[in-house]
Amino acid sequence: MDTNVDCFKGLNRSHSPDDGNGFGIFFSFMLPMRKNIVALLLALPYLCCLISSAKAQVLGGKNVFSFLDLPVAPHVAALGSANVSLQNNDIALSALNPALLRPSMDQHLQVNYTNYFGGVQCAHALFGYHAEKYQTTFAGGIQYINYGRITETDATGTAQGTFWPRDMAIQVTASRRYLERWYYGITMQYVHSAYQQYKASGLAFHVGLNYQDTTHHWQAGLVFRNMGVQLKTYTKGNQEPLPFDLQVGVSKKLESAPLQFSATIHHVHQFDVRYADPDFQEGTVISDGDTASTGGTADKIFRHFVLAAQWEIGRYIELTAAYNHLRRQELGMPQQKGMSGFSGGVGIITRRLQLRYARSWYQRSEALNQLGINLPLKEWRY
Repeated sequence: MDTNVDCFKGLNRSHSPDDGNGFGIFFSFMLPMRKNIVALLLALPYLCCLISSAKAQVLGGKNVFSFLDLPVAPHVAALGSANVSLQNNDIALSALNPALLRPSMDQHLQVNYTNYFGGVQCAHALFGYHAEKYQTTFAGGIQYINYGRITETDATGTAQGTFWPRDMAIQVTASRRYLERWYYGITMQYVHSAYQQYKASGLAFHVGLNYQDTTHHWQAGLVFRNMGVQLKTYTKGNQEPLPFDLQVGVSKKLESAPLQFSATIHHVHQFDVRYADPDFQEGTVISDGDTASTGGTADKIFRHFVLAAQWEIGRYIELTAAYNHLRRQELGMPQQKGMSGFSGGVGIITRRLQLRYARSWYQRSEALNQLGINLPLKEWRY
């Protein structure tokens, strides 16, 4: 019962932020970077981090637009739904960190589909384009979630009709290279939700950095996710914070084997990420009328970690496995956790096609399947 559970219920110098272009501020971020821009890039999101954490100190049911944290693609899901450092030419990973968008993803079209629990349908599409003139790579995409037909009833349970709740996010991403090993990027999302007569909209931003050392096979990432604000609230005067998250991570590929390991830390700005509900205190065991709390500091720390491994089998097969401790602790049944928190995936990678499948275990008997296809359209012209 946390964020996971909530999800189920002219870029040139002649342009300026004030030239009448609605994306002026967005594009101005991508202008050629000087040395002090790195410090500015880190400082501004950190201020937003302080504001966001001051508004919401606990996870689960405290934020609006929680669907933004759902894994939009099978590769994302296979990596445990959080990885800000791994770069392997999959445009879907830019959803985790906009700095992972690369020029090699020019004209890559990716389409993903997920049949979530309870018949919830989710579709996601993303297209990349590299503008050589501006040395910037762009991506545009859409995420759409349909929760199915729901019967509307009055206080007595009498049916009044049906309605179709839905969520949607439209995104624009831009990424650039700085010096030899650094990349930086930003994503802007317009978010919209409609639940019968209750509707809301907002703007969300992701800002990320990525360091890639191809000589020693080290990668590192940092991302500030879901900074933003509601433009329209579900009910008047009820402004809610977005599900802000500060994530850092590192990936290392072995020199002597086709193996790559990743470690990602999420919610760096918030130490205790256990679900806080006065009617349900997680980690409390009731025995003979007495209560006893379980889980200490080590458990609190480990809940921030997502561990992943990726294995390349030959030229065309890629296997991925990950473990998300927060998901296991919150969604696994007591004494019967099984594979809760684990995820895995397989990818078939060719010059003209990337086909991926992932399976994520949320509870012992409940797993989620995701399928996605990535088409490098430039490769289909010849």
